[in-house]
Formats: sequence, structure tokens, C-alpha cells
Amino acid sequence: MKIYTKTGDKGMTGLFGGKRLPKDDLRIEAYGTVDELNAFVGTLNTSFSDEIQNNQLAEIQKRLFTIGSNLASDPDKDMITPDIKTEDISDLEYAMDNMEEELPPLRNFVLPGGHHAAALAHVCRTVCRRAERRVISLDRESTIEPLIIQYLNRLSDYFFMLSRYIVHIHNAEEVAWIPRKEN
Repeated sequence: MKIYTKTGDKGMTGLFGGKRLPKDDLRIEAYGTVDELNAFVGTLNTSFSDEIQNNQLAEIQKRLFTIGSNLASDPDKDMITPDIKTEDISDLEYAMDNMEEELPPLRNFVLPGGHHAAALAHVCRTVCRRAERRVISLDRESTIEPLIIQYLNRLSDYFFMLSRYIVHIHNAEEVAWIPRKEN
């Protein structure tokens, strides 16, 4: 089976359900950014070793694929797509709460860094925020399941907490942002 179809050579792509849209359509931007996030999550997951968080990241990748399939489906057709559940959001909150128990209190803003994997978690956080913005924009023109927006919002918080946790488990140092003093 060939991976290329040549059907997108003129700047159009197809949704599940057959509808064709320009490749720069807001819907394509939204699920494309979710796909980009998923690729970064895979990179992050291979960059450190912590069984609990590695398993959590694998589950997150599955949820992001679910969100992508939902966004890539023709909204004008009554299609059955996988869905995000409130438990998926609760799982993220539970993971954050467990990590936070092991961390010192946050006293400053922190800069991305301290450890390679922590910096990747910040990349995931920022791409997740962009995905959230794209989905919110899409929601203005085509109703999106509210749990998708909630999940992406909570997920970016998870990546921030994960970055701190990674620094902690690797005995690295968080890079505090200290504003320079004006003269």
C-alpha cells in the first residue's frame, strides 16, 4: 500500500466522512496542532524513565489521537467517533496531585530547562496551549465537545507539573526567572 495518494497535491485534504477542505482550514490547523503535540509527547516519553509518568504519557497520546479523530471528522455528518471522558481529565488531575506531593513549593516563575526532558515537557506545554487556542477558535464556527477544550487546558497544566517533577527526580535544578532590577 502506498502512503501517498496525490489527492492533496492542490492544497485540499479530506475529513473522515469525505468532506474536502483547504489544508489551511481552521479545522485542519486544530487537528494538525494536536497531531504535532502528540509527536512531541512521544519524543518526551522516550527522553526519561519513570514508569508511572511514562505510562501516563502513553495514555495521553491515545487521548490526543482520540481528540484528533474527533476534530478530523466531518461535523455535518452524524459520525460515531471516540470521545474524551471526564475521567480522562480526572486522571490528569490525579497525576498532577501525586507529582506535586513530591515537589517543593513553587516560589518563582521557572524557565524551561534544568533537564533535557523537562525542557521537552515545556515544549509540550506550549504546543498544547496552541492546540487549545486553535480548538477554541474552531469552536466559534463549529461546536466542539467542551470536554476536548477542558482536556487540553488541563493537559498543559500537567506538562508544567511534569517538567518540575522531571527536574526533581533527576536531582537537577529548576531555573528560576528573576527579573532584572531597574537602575
